[in-house]
Amino acid sequence: MNEKEQFATNLKKAMVKKGFQVKPSVLETAFNLKYKGQAITPQAASQWLNGKMIPRLDKLKVLSTILNVDLSDLVPLNILQKLQAGELRRIGTPEELRWENLATQQDKALFNHFLDLPEPQRNVVREVIIALHKQHCE
Repeated sequence: MNEKEQFATNLKKAMVKKGFQVKPSVLETAFNLKYKGQAITPQAASQWLNGKMIPRLDKLKVLSTILNVDLSDLVPLNILQKLQAGELRRIGTPEELRWENLATQQDKALFNHFLDLPEPQRNVVREVIIALHKQHCE
């Protein structure tokens, strides 16, 4: 199952759990009542439900609110991070703010633990991260 199909499966499950009929017209109506941007069409809702398309991050956030689920219940974290990165590129967020927008709460908590370490231990952690990055990215 690809990412789009997984999203569709998760979306359908969340709709059923919330008591919605799994129909494009139902999803379109519920979504458009909450979304502040341009309304979606029944075709867009159908594409979401049929695993043809994953919506942009702003629309996913509205879906998670409507269905009372976490974003990660709709899309896996790796896809969510890709969508967040794409959104940052789209809106032109400065590079220095990128990590704050992409980091999960777990990442931020981990960074706070890192800052609590004495400097020699922080240096060891830095060296490990740099070595892993070189291995993975080069």
